[in-house]
Parts: sequence; C-alpha cells; structure tokens
Amino acid sequence: MRATEVPTIAGAYLFEPTPYADERGFFCRTFDADVVRSVGLDPDAFVQDSVSRSVRGVLRGLHLRSGAGEAKLVRCSYGKIFDVVVDLRADSPTYRNVASFELSGETQVTLYIPAGCAHGFQALTETADTSYRIDRPHDPAEDVTIAFDDPELAVPWPLPAVSMSQRDREAPSLAEVLKHRES
Repeated sequence: MRATEVPTIAGAYLFEPTPYADERGFFCRTFDADVVRSVGLDPDAFVQDSVSRSVRGVLRGLHLRSGAGEAKLVRCSYGKIFDVVVDLRADSPTYRNVASFELSGETQVTLYIPAGCAHGFQALTETADTSYRIDRPHDPAEDVTIAFDDPELAVPWPLPAVSMSQRDREAPSLAEVLKHRES
C-alpha cells in the first residue's frame, strides 16, 4: 500500500493498495496503520466505521460537520462512485478548491479527507457500497449540508441526480453556509 498526497486539497491523501489477483479474484489490504502513520495521521483516531449502499445516480452530499469537523477515510468497496471534496478550511492554502475522484471496488483506493472539508459522491454503477471511517462519533446536531449543484462550486456530476435525501435536496448554497459560519 502506498500513500499519495492530493495536490489540490492540502492534507488529503489517496491510499492505494497492492491487490493480489488470480483466477479466484483478488485480495488486498484496505487499511494499514503504518502507512497511515507515515503521512502524519493517527490510525487510532478513527472511532466509527459505516457503510452506505446506493443505486446508480444516487447523490449524497455535500456534507461536513461544524465544530471541530470530521476527518474521514472513504472507500468504494463495491461498484464505482464519483467522489468530491471541497476544502472549506479558511486557513488552508487550498481553500475553496474542489477535487473529484473515481473510487471503485476494483481498485479499493481509500481517500483521506481532512476535517473542515465538505464531501459528497454519486453512484456510477447499479450498486455502489461506500465505506467510511470517521475520527469522531457522529453528532447529527453538527451536520452541515451544501447544495450539490451550487454554481460557485460547479461540481461536474457525471449523471443526473436520480435520488437524494430531502436534506440534500433542500441544502443551502455555499455562500449561505459560509455566512452562517461567520456569524
């Protein structure tokens, strides 16, 4: 497994496993504490694992947490997703940058998203399972959602959004969220 820094989002990393494939399929390590530690992250900081299953076109996000934020490791364990990160850390050299990635069950690449960044994804296959590992217990009172189609962000979602939660459909613009955070 190797770690590669994401140049457009300061502090974000891609963890790329080395799969062993043969006629049976493949095997790979999807988390390695030593590799995580090698880029300055604490592997013991992650306290919750979750998984979501989505059908093609489902869009989830853009989500972040208020307060101390939430760092997360995200991996598509089955299928394929279009994954998006928006840097909303005012003191970051990549503030307001948007980065997108294709994550898939074929590659098992894990994306590390620093606290203070918004995250969202869209399922590209009929079924897509997305695994999350977060560094703080989830508190719904800290949930913040930004409109997935905010023109300021201009995220190039590859498919029409066929389904999303009511919270995501009614999300405010980035400008509204930032205004609320400053007050």
